[in-house]
Amino acid sequence: MTVPPRSPMLSQRPSKALIAALVVSSLLALAVLGVLLLNGGAAGFGLSALLAVAPLPVLLAAVLSLDRLEPEPRLHLAFSFLWGAGVAVAVAILLSLLGVALFSRAGYGEQAVDLIGAVVLAPVIEEALKGAALLLLLRRRREIDGLTDGIVYASMAGLGFATVENVGYYLMAFGEDGVGAAVQLFVIRGLIDPLGHPVYTSMIGVGVAYALTRRNAFRFAAIPLGYLGAVALHALWNGAASTGSLAAVAGAYLVIMVVLIVLIVITVVERKQLVSRMSRYLPQYAHTGLITEQDVRMLSTIPARRAARKWARSAGLGRQMSDYQQAATELTMLHLRAEREGADPARFAVERDLLLGEMARARRW
Repeated sequence: MTVPPRSPMLSQRPSKALIAALVVSSLLALAVLGVLLLNGGAAGFGLSALLAVAPLPVLLAAVLSLDRLEPEPRLHLAFSFLWGAGVAVAVAILLSLLGVALFSRAGYGEQAVDLIGAVVLAPVIEEALKGAALLLLLRRRREIDGLTDGIVYASMAGLGFATVENVGYYLMAFGEDGVGAAVQLFVIRGLIDPLGHPVYTSMIGVGVAYALTRRNAFRFAAIPLGYLGAVALHALWNGAASTGSLAAVAGAYLVIMVVLIVLIVITVVERKQLVSRMSRYLPQYAHTGLITEQDVRMLSTIPARRAARKWARSAGLGRQMSDYQQAATELTMLHLRAEREGADPARFAVERDLLLGEMARARRW
């Protein structure tokens, strides 16, 4: 077998549209942050930015840990995060201000307008804008192979949105009551409920991923239902917070935590199912010499894969084992996509051989 140059999982070139979206999203995020800096002053902005970014490494690590088996392209993950931080935040501010102005002109009182803004306008507008990142990725449908992918992309958009939004909230608290108020708000938004936006938008991610990876009639309803679920969760939290009732907030928080647990269970079950399917597809490549019975057993369970990486690191082959496992996983995904969607035989053969070539380069045991 001739070893091809590089596998598709390592050589994909970003499209011009993706690069343009990254640039626009970044510029809008910087514009929003610049306005906050000018309005809030350097001291307040610096503290607010620090508080908003402080939990981000842990939150990003938590989200990306869900994606370890079949990692998504970094640029696509960056796009989702920056879309949430830039386009979604900027447009949400404009639409929310417009909505508030319309309700005010309609004769609603200030208290009613504030409540409508928090419980209706914010959830409807913000979830639509964050979820738009998932809809744009529909053009890159090959990157969404399961519900986990939808959850990961949605969570990245939610984290981007929450980061910039939190800068604004902390800056507002700092301007009203100083450092203590900003830190107190950080405890609530940054420590107690840091995953609110990712959880809300993950409902849309599940809907989009279900629509892409299923062939039943229900798939057409999955995206709007996912959006309604995201809006409902967001409205539940904002509504509870608006009441000032500790019991209401605790109840809403409990619901969100239950949804978070369900999302985690989905990713765990899906990951186990994917790994177990390797024993179905990979043995047919035994004749290549790249996959033995021992390799199939190693790839077919999560503990065995983990043990193999540990052994490989001790032997100085950690990177090779990681690449080998990823290529084998991509090969399994290729078969699953072919079964689900059909595949052009020539294209399937090219991608299969590229992945086998990657496995050949990586296998050093």
